[in-house]
Amino acid sequence: MKSLYAALLLGLTFATYGQNRIIGTVSDKDNKPLPNVNITVPEINKETISDAEGKYTLSNLPSGTFKIVYSIVGYTTKIITLSISEKERTQNVTLEDNTVHMDEVIVSTAFNKLQSQNVMKVEHVSAKSLQQKGTSTLIEGLATIPGVAQVSTGTSIGKPVIRGLSGNRVLVYSQGVRLENQQFGEEHGLGLNDSGVESVEVIKGPASLLYGSDALGGVLYFNPEKFANPNEFKADFNQRLFSNTLGSSTSLGLKTSTENWKFLARGSYNTHADYKIPDGDRVTNTRYNESDFKTGIGYSNSSFSSVLRYNFNRLDLGIPEDGISEQSTSHSTIYPKQAVDNHILSLHNDFYFKNSKLNADLGYIFNDRSEFEDSNVASLHMKLRTFNYDLKYYLPKLGKLETIVGIQGMHQTNKNSGEELLIPDAVTNDFGVFGTANYEFGSNVLQAGLRFDNRKVNSETHGTPGNEGYFEGISKSFDSFNASLGYKTKLAEDLTLRLNVASGFRAPNLAELTSNGVHEGSNRYEIGNANLKNEQNLQTDLNLEYKSSHFELFANGFYNHINNYIFISPNGNVIEGNNVYDYVQANAKLYGGEAGIHFHPHPLDWLHFTSSFETVTGKKDNGDNLPLIPANKWNNTIRGEFKIKDWLSEGFASVNIESTFAQNNNSAFETKSKDYTLLNLGLGGKITISKTVFNFNLNGNNMLNKTYISHLSRLKSDGIPNIGRNIVLGVNFMI
Repeated sequence: MKSLYAALLLGLTFATYGQNRIIGTVSDKDNKPLPNVNITVPEINKETISDAEGKYTLSNLPSGTFKIVYSIVGYTTKIITLSISEKERTQNVTLEDNTVHMDEVIVSTAFNKLQSQNVMKVEHVSAKSLQQKGTSTLIEGLATIPGVAQVSTGTSIGKPVIRGLSGNRVLVYSQGVRLENQQFGEEHGLGLNDSGVESVEVIKGPASLLYGSDALGGVLYFNPEKFANPNEFKADFNQRLFSNTLGSSTSLGLKTSTENWKFLARGSYNTHADYKIPDGDRVTNTRYNESDFKTGIGYSNSSFSSVLRYNFNRLDLGIPEDGISEQSTSHSTIYPKQAVDNHILSLHNDFYFKNSKLNADLGYIFNDRSEFEDSNVASLHMKLRTFNYDLKYYLPKLGKLETIVGIQGMHQTNKNSGEELLIPDAVTNDFGVFGTANYEFGSNVLQAGLRFDNRKVNSETHGTPGNEGYFEGISKSFDSFNASLGYKTKLAEDLTLRLNVASGFRAPNLAELTSNGVHEGSNRYEIGNANLKNEQNLQTDLNLEYKSSHFELFANGFYNHINNYIFISPNGNVIEGNNVYDYVQANAKLYGGEAGIHFHPHPLDWLHFTSSFETVTGKKDNGDNLPLIPANKWNNTIRGEFKIKDWLSEGFASVNIESTFAQNNNSAFETKSKDYTLLNLGLGGKITISKTVFNFNLNGNNMLNKTYISHLSRLKSDGIPNIGRNIVLGVNFMI
């Protein structure tokens, strides 16, 4: 593996050959030049934008046949297939008006297709649009996407839930590599900051074919901030203020590029006091502080491109234990608390051949987690080191048939150095091999794939048999074959159908296999089971999508059957005042879906109405309800977009009504939850005063100061409500 890593790094010195380029102009139907059009070559990760005169240049292109994508909000995305063999080629393009939102290139799926071309429905949301909703954390913003929710501990800790599945069943990717951060813990958050994130893609359903174990429930794929365009320098400053938590979020970034080299760096700092509930009290020790730094450097020529990125995230998290007690507006955390450092180093390489491509991703993640009970001596200290690799070879196209073969793997070590152990010292190794193909014929697309995976887990013996904290060493191997089949077709000019059937798997994690003690975050004594088997699922997804010039409708339905679903169950015993829970298995099923509309009536094209409904039901085969199943939700938004002379552009004003239904299908160790409705307001735009240009947004969330408790709040057992009214002001200056 070291020799492979060295070989990839040596690729940075490859000589340039075949320096091809495309030049041209993008205009509208009236021949008026269009500035700021995104021009992308997805297959080779090339991108630029048109200038004020609509002109653009794509340089350092390899020879071959590629799809060029032209996209901008307000116009229909256009795709042109070009054979590039000459040094310079001119390609002028005309775009048609279209008020429907822009078609996006989806990175998280195998073939990097536009959403309209994909066999799988993938949610794509920009970080900017999430910030315009005034949410204080990244995962809180994601929970506004239909089918996505969060298990929360106050305002600081959130864990993603996709269609009722969470924890190790949802895989998170950042900078193109899988994020490993002891995600088995209910109180272990993502450790990702929205600063320096361009967008997020959500795969709802098993994605084990591309991602291996732990993608049984879905994938969150965070696309990092893009580099500057060639020969451009940019700097920006972002500030957000939060009334409820007396919080602030500050970010400063800069980036620059030449024709071959590119560089960026961004630093941010978040700080929040305890959050306030509607009656005016603050929830003690829900305060937190976060520092984040991201940087990247890239090089590309016509035969090779490479991007090296690094992200450091430090979290200082208070853990609410006494509920509503000492009232304070301090931002300094008190005991108990967590200190989490997370390092992500990734190297992405593309090697371009005449008719094929090799993609190689290498990643190193170091998660250093300390938990403090009542002193500055860590009672729990875990160091998780993960090296992973992902190699994909894109075979030469055979007509309209595209094929990818690849291997993936992971080497992971967990070491403890605290006074207590939650999981033992262990080594985990993954290896997977897969192949997938995509075939287009007419308006139809067929995609299929097959994969084999092996996971080996070896843990060390620790402690005294029969006592709390004893971990018996294990040596386990888990194998799984998985397959997927997807089909997309147009039933009519504006009506698209997608049908997908896919299997997925998840190997048991260390906590499920080895636990023997009190899990402080869950307030229960947990006993692992070394005889647990793979979770194995089969999910069927059906998506219908209608799009016309002024009306959109979508309906997604799914049925997910999971063999050997792992869950905890009370065994009736009590140890040291804590109820004892065993890890056991049973077959389970989840079903439901999402439906919604987007209406913008002509001639009032500035007015938008969106409405969505989401539902999921989770049950074991014996009829018992599964835990952590989100309540049904109905979301309605009216949004107006406007411009005021020359000083305000891209203006918007929105009214959102979020209705969450009662959750009466609770599991054995949950209680029922009441329904509630929240009112959220938003206002923003781009302001130009003389030569000063800045974006602003003003949000009011839970404007009626409604007292409510989310079903997935971990503070629900103590009867503690969620956050009250929160006014958020954000500004972004280009320096």
